[in-house]
Amino acid sequence: MLDFLKRRLKNEKGAMDKILVTLLLVIVGVGAVVGLSTWMTGNVDSMKTSANTKITAAQQ
Repeated sequence: MLDFLKRRLKNEKGAMDKILVTLLLVIVGVGAVVGLSTWMTGNVDSMKTSANTKITAAQQ
């Protein structure tokens, strides 16, 4: 990855634009993964709470 960036920096024509776009896509990708992980964790917790409530109600 670093070798790729070094070669792109040596090529002056359009190198900075491609690097900036690549970094932007990496940041967006990491943000999407973190957001999805947080959303999934929240949904799992709410499902567990809901299931425990229904199981407790069914046992009584």
